[in-house]
Amino acid sequence: MKVTVDQDACAGSGQCVLIAPDTFDQRDEDGIVTLLHDSPRPGLQEDVREAARICPALAIRLTMS
Repeated sequence: MKVTVDQDACAGSGQCVLIAPDTFDQRDEDGIVTLLHDSPRPGLQEDVREAARICPALAIRLTMS
């Protein structure tokens, strides 16, 4: 799995960070998502999928590699 984020689309809701804190973080100054790991290990992938599903701005993209 490969993860990308669209920081321009991000609304800063932080749901991704709550669900998958090993993969996502937020910038302190504005809450915009930052990506910690673009290829999460298998044990984290379901949380990353859930974060992408609930992102209100659809700013998280997943591709299978």
